[in-house]
This record gives sequence, structure tokens and C-alpha cells, in this order.
Amino acid sequence: MFNFNLNDKNIKKIHFIGIGGVSMSGIAQLLAFHNFEVSGSDRDDSDTLDKLRSYGIKIYVGQKKENIDNPDLIIYTDAILPDNEELIAAQNTGAPCVTRGVFLGALMRNYKYSIGVSGSHGKSTTTSMIAKILVSSEVDPSILLGGKLDEIDGNVHCGVSDYLLTEACEFKANILNYYPSLAIILNIDEDHLDFYKDINHIVSTFIGYMKNLDENAKALINIDDENCLPLLDHIKGDALTFGIENDKAVYNVTNISFDEIGHPRFDIVSNRNNFGINHFELNIIGRYNIYNSAAAIIAAFESGIDLKTITENINSYQNLHRRMEVVGNYNDAIIMTDYGHHPVEIQATLSALGEHKKEKLICVFQPHTYSRTKHLLDDFANSFYDADEVIVTEIYAARENFDPTIHSIDLVEKLRKNGVNAIYLKTFEEAKEYIQKDVKSQDVVLTTGCGNPDVLARMIVE
Repeated sequence: MFNFNLNDKNIKKIHFIGIGGVSMSGIAQLLAFHNFEVSGSDRDDSDTLDKLRSYGIKIYVGQKKENIDNPDLIIYTDAILPDNEELIAAQNTGAPCVTRGVFLGALMRNYKYSIGVSGSHGKSTTTSMIAKILVSSEVDPSILLGGKLDEIDGNVHCGVSDYLLTEACEFKANILNYYPSLAIILNIDEDHLDFYKDINHIVSTFIGYMKNLDENAKALINIDDENCLPLLDHIKGDALTFGIENDKAVYNVTNISFDEIGHPRFDIVSNRNNFGINHFELNIIGRYNIYNSAAAIIAAFESGIDLKTITENINSYQNLHRRMEVVGNYNDAIIMTDYGHHPVEIQATLSALGEHKKEKLICVFQPHTYSRTKHLLDDFANSFYDADEVIVTEIYAARENFDPTIHSIDLVEKLRKNGVNAIYLKTFEEAKEYIQKDVKSQDVVLTTGCGNPDVLARMIVE
């Protein structure tokens, strides 16, 4: 097991390969805050790199072996391939060279109260909800987010207390490296099938994660999700369950209603630690956000935050950037962007928007990775029924090489067979021109995906 101590004076220089990623950049900033000499590289320049430079972090654009300058520790992202010359040079130094996931697990062990938020859907939203509560309380937490939250002016908050809040993603089984004092499991679904064999492989990985937790740890599990149920038999500490109208749950969500805009209202009931019955009113839409907010509320309560602070902050919470974010208007139509890139996420978002639309709901989907598009093609084809029109752009390859056996047109053809009005437009420029020509007052346009569909939303508005 790799160990890291924030107070270790033998480690002075830490180098990141792929520092521009949202998690990597957050960790780098946190380490700079703790007075380590931090450097890092990325393929392309970005606003994120500019921000890191402002914290005194030395940045290299382009990944070359010359970037390695006698570091004491090297951290690299999972997107870095084994033949990367900078990674090879790093490994040849003899200094510890670890993945982001391994390092994050070691970092967690520096904090008495470490909260890891896991799940196929809702991680960033739930983590940001908890973040808002914690920064408004008397604790001074360190926070690593997968998105940008206005309350902390970005994706990271550097605190001095014994609290660490972070997303705990299951990609490449990284959760097996994590040992939080409070592990949250929102849901388990088929995803990252470029790594996992099937849903059973994913569930068994989460079971391995539960086995990491000691007798003093807590696991907060959504027992409405059947894939989460096998985890309960492997928790040595407190098994805290939550669900909607579920009498078997330790924390039960009841009395759900919605206002005319679609904001959820609900109670949470529990006999644990004098929680009692408490009422909450969200300022964001979406039925799925009931689960996200319930997990955030319970996690904060179990972490010692008072209910008054929890209620005030959960009721006033606004979405992360790129989570049903309103970018602006064009021809009196609302232009929005979202991070949803899995069929379940897209279906939930379109359902929430479709429930309250006045005119057309137009969705522009940028598929993310060939493997996900290929493995979940039929599920994607059944996720867009709430949209009046669907535009599918070129697949965003991300970390993958070109795969000629799958194309965005394959999804468009399946959507059309399902009766969905769908077209393929390769580039953002084509999609922008099409939408600007077609969109009318009170229409809603949503660009979605975890590549860069927010760029298209801004192109339309600008």
C-alpha cells in the first residue's frame, strides 16, 4: 500500500502528469496549499492551467521527458498511456510514481473525517451539496469536486481542519484504493464498460470497497437501488441506509411533492441520533435530486453538522456549473448545458425538463468514448423520448483510439427506429447554425455530455 503524509519533510517536489484534469488540478492546488513544490504538464493550455500558475505551480504544455526535473513523487492520471515519454522518464527516476486514484486514497488517510461520494450518477451534485453545507458550518474542510461550485469559487477548497470531502469514482476500480471514514454509495449502474466486464464485475468492485472500511467507518447506502443491496453484508462499521418511502431504511424520505416549477419538497424521517422528522425544499428541479440531496443531508448530519445549517444550505443550493446550467438565451429560447453522458442521467434530465416545458425541448448529445457508446447503444436509443428533437454530434474520443465499428449515425438510426426525431450533425459549428436557424421563443435547448458540449451552448448564445 502506498502511503503519503502531508507532514513528510522528505517529500518536497511533486510532479503531475495530466495536471489539467478536474481531479488532478484540485489535488495539485491542495498540495501547493500545504507548501509542497508542485509542477505538472498537460497536452493543451487551458483556463485551469492559468489558475494553477496563479498559485505558483510550474506548468509545462506538452508531455515530454524533459519535464521531469528530479521530483520526489510523481502522480499521473489514468488517461496517460504506458508509452507516454514523460511517464517513462518519471518511472526511470526511481521516485514513487503512482496513479491519481492511489494517491487520493493515501491522501484520505491524512484526515480523521474523510467523506467519499461514489455512484454511477449524481456524484458531483451530491458532493457539491455537502460542500456547500460544510463551508457554511464551523468546520474548515478540504474539498475536491468534479465540477465548479460558486461557493468555493471553483472545484477545490483548501482547509486546515480534519475534514476532507471528495468524489470517489469507480473508474478502473479506483475505489479499491480508498479508505474514507464515511463512504456514500448513491447507485450502481453499468458504466465504464471499457474496463468492467459487466454489472456483476462493477458490484463486486463496490463490495471490495466496502471491505476497505474499518469498524469505525460508516457506509451510507441507497437501498432503493437493487445493485447496492449486496454491499450491506460486507460493512463492518455502521450501515446507514436511505430510500424513498422505504420502511427498511434508517433514513426514510417521505411526503414528496413538487411546486409548479418542479422543485421537490419532502421530509426525511429517522430515529437515529435524535434526527426525528425534518422538512426540506429544494431550489433545483429533478426527481433524482431527491436522492442526491437526501444523501448530502444525511452525510452532513452524520459528520456532526447541525440541522439548521444543513437545512438552510440544502434549501438554497444552486446547481454546479454544467449541471442543468442555464448558459443564456437565443431568440428568447433558453440555452442550457449538462454533464449527463450515461443513458440513465440523460433520461432523468430530459424527463425533469420535459415535465415543465412550454414549447420544444431540443437536445444536442455529444457521445463520450467509443466503448460507452457501443456497449450502451440500445440504452441510449431509449433515453431521449422526452425530447422533441435530438441532434447527435461526433463521438468525443477522450482517452480512446478511433473505433471504426461504432459511429454517432448508428445511434441516430436507432433513435429514428424508436420514433425519435433525430439527426446527425458532425461538428459544433453545424449544430450551432442549425439551432440558430430553427429555435423559437420559449424553446429549451440542452447540450449534454461529459466532453465539451458546454462550448456549443456558449457558441449558440454568443
